[in-house]
Amino acid sequence: MDQPKLPYSELLKLKRWNTPTIYNGWEAITRHDRRTQFNKEETRDFMPQMGPMVGYAITVVFEPSNPAHPKANPDAWSEYRRYVASVPGPKIVVCQDLDKPNVVAALWGEVMSNFHRALGCVGTIADGAIRDVDEMTNAGFKAIARRLAVGHAFISPVRWGCEVEVFGCPVRPGQLIHADKHGFMVVPQEDEARLLEASVFLDNNECNTIIPASRSAGGKKFEQILYEIDETGKAFGRAAQEKFGEKGEW
Repeated sequence: MDQPKLPYSELLKLKRWNTPTIYNGWEAITRHDRRTQFNKEETRDFMPQMGPMVGYAITVVFEPSNPAHPKANPDAWSEYRRYVASVPGPKIVVCQDLDKPNVVAALWGEVMSNFHRALGCVGTIADGAIRDVDEMTNAGFKAIARRLAVGHAFISPVRWGCEVEVFGCPVRPGQLIHADKHGFMVVPQEDEARLLEASVFLDNNECNTIIPASRSAGGKKFEQILYEIDETGKAFGRAAQEKFGEKGEW
């Protein structure tokens, strides 16, 4: 049986940190390969002013270049919206575009943003194009995507509630996602519970050790600076080792 999702209050606290900070925390507690769980291809955040987004993945596959899909299932949009509504929020819509790498049309725009927002979604990670950036922003719907496009061609859900691959990273429905202008990471379920604690600890650890050694370097000789950086790096590692059994980045 799946473990309970994190309380909304904890998701709000995770949202206060950027995605690299969350990755640093995850790295200290996970048994997964630290080269996994995040995008391998470059993403673009079209609303960086909105800050990070945090939510649980719902998934959908599109192929805007193919006119057969709307004909094959005229009720696809209605069925898909019922799927979206059936999943508790906050949700991030993760979209795979079968036209990739030859993206031809937008997967998102003003209308889709508004109805998804009404159904408890906070944003999208779309491995394809979007449009109506100002209108999407006005709806309070964050978009991380590949590029912009003018038209939507034959946009219709092909399948949903399935594993997808976006920006070189597989995503399953229900996985916790943290995303911002740097990219996104998909958190393994067993790592969710300690993620906030670890992220805050590692950030504090940096502020207590390595960063002050560099920031207070004014007027010191290079040998003294190098010595202090080495020593604070060791202190960072000791603190992380005592807390998690793992030295972390330093």
